[in-house]
Amino acid sequence: MLLSLVLHMHSVRCVLPAAVLLGTAPTYVLVWGAWRLLSALLPSRFYQAVDDRLYCVYQSMVLFFFENYTGVQILLYGDLPKNKENIIYLANHQSTVDWIIADILAVRQSALGHVRYVLKDGLKWLPLYGCYFSQMYLVIFPEGTRYNPELTKVISASQAFAAQEGLPVLKHVLTPRIKATHVAFDSMKDYLDAVYDVTVAFEGSVDDKGQRKEAPSMAEFLCKECPKIHIHIDRIDKKNIPEEQVSMKRWLHERFEIKDKLLIEFYDSPDPERRNKFPGESVNSKLSLKKTLPSFLILSGLTAGLLMTEAGRKLYVKTWIYGTLIGCLWVSIKA
Repeated sequence: MLLSLVLHMHSVRCVLPAAVLLGTAPTYVLVWGAWRLLSALLPSRFYQAVDDRLYCVYQSMVLFFFENYTGVQILLYGDLPKNKENIIYLANHQSTVDWIIADILAVRQSALGHVRYVLKDGLKWLPLYGCYFSQMYLVIFPEGTRYNPELTKVISASQAFAAQEGLPVLKHVLTPRIKATHVAFDSMKDYLDAVYDVTVAFEGSVDDKGQRKEAPSMAEFLCKECPKIHIHIDRIDKKNIPEEQVSMKRWLHERFEIKDKLLIEFYDSPDPERRNKFPGESVNSKLSLKKTLPSFLILSGLTAGLLMTEAGRKLYVKTWIYGTLIGCLWVSIKA
């Protein structure tokens, strides 16, 4: 009976994170909306400062589950970030967890509240968060879609395009697209310090035959035994990045050739001692509970308090319904 209970608890271990992350959404939106109204007559810098702080609180709660709750092991290689910088973050894309990897690096630079994403257009329709997320930028996945070794048609099409363009064919990543990267760099080059070229690999994402399999999804990441995450970082000063689009396209593909070589070594090296690691020394980076637990307690506590009264429950439900409808209307108008 005890074994059955343990197995049952393990099978639902993602229920708590899902319940908290979704359940606190109306609370977050209410707090953000209240501040938006209160700051309407104030200089925009005051709104932005608090908005960044609120966003940091929510993202810290997300990291509580994805780092402290799961006990994941984060291994960092390469140019380890030390100081807070204005950057564009370029990474390979293989999992719904990838955007959290960007947060994992940002929190270690005390820059979590400033992280923004280039997201798929369809994500702007997410209930409550879609309108908010649709304003965000800076974290870019140039492949445009996730690399999944089981989607052979997608990989073949990407490789055929590279060959047609006279570019080297890539094995463990898709051929990158230039548009988002060029627009972001061109728009922000006067404010940037560098580009972080980030290559991510999930240990254990190889089957018994040595073939790479699909990377863990968010639910799998939370519900199953958490893999080690290997993160290789190349810091590239902005002066070393070509500004003209054609030159940047070649530069970007060269960066993905480097990623591909790193991942070939990680997954396919004939030497077992060199597999499941990137070249060079790694740093086992553990996130302190002090960085995430307060945010979890604040948001879950506010939500619990809201739900304890009848008026609070009505406001909570109305926020879900009307907040989602107004958000969808807003993104429709902007589109």
